[in-house]
Amino acid sequence: MLNATIATFLTEKLHSISPGLVYVLVALLVFGEAAFFIGFVLPGETSVIVAGVVASQGRVNVVTVAILVVVAAIVGDSLGFEIGKRYGHRLIELPFMRSRHAALERALDGLRRRGATYVFVGRFTAFLRAVMPGLAGMSRLSYRRFLMANAAGALIWGVTYTLLGYFAGSALGSILKYSGWAGIGILVIVIGLVVGLHYRKKRREAGVEREWTDEHPDGDSAQSAE
Repeated sequence: MLNATIATFLTEKLHSISPGLVYVLVALLVFGEAAFFIGFVLPGETSVIVAGVVASQGRVNVVTVAILVVVAAIVGDSLGFEIGKRYGHRLIELPFMRSRHAALERALDGLRRRGATYVFVGRFTAFLRAVMPGLAGMSRLSYRRFLMANAAGALIWGVTYTLLGYFAGSALGSILKYSGWAGIGILVIVIGLVVGLHYRKKRREAGVEREWTDEHPDGDSAQSAE
């Protein structure tokens, strides 16, 4: 429900500000996803899809939005890489990171085994997208390899989600125009499915974290001692 609420809030706000500020806000949200871990609160695709919807209504240019999203993703992730390289081991001890040790360990293992390929794949998962740049910096993956994989992922991700929002906005406008309450019902069903899948994923992640905690009691004790 949280993502749907945030998307509604963003849509309302983006409709009430000037086109120039729409570009700035979307770019900042995408930039901050990995650079400042905003992705834990607001997954980047939410703001990108909303921007695409706004573009479908003619308030901003969809090509400009896509370009800004891709550039902001690359630059923000590059900053996240540098932060992870310098301060990564301190960051993973932050409270909101401690509860995700199992996921972080799996991500670090994936980086060690698959390197740049894992960086590319991680771009398409909300949690990995937020932490992958920092973890890549920690893993000592070369910045050149990271940049190539990250740029390729950012290009596909940015363009795909911008166009998804753009075409979804156009389709939604037609549905609401010609179908009235039926269109609204379809929208509610779609949102319900997305929210349901989101919470199912959260429950699965929580189960993995509990298993990891049971298997690593010494690690928890060490953290408590700190």
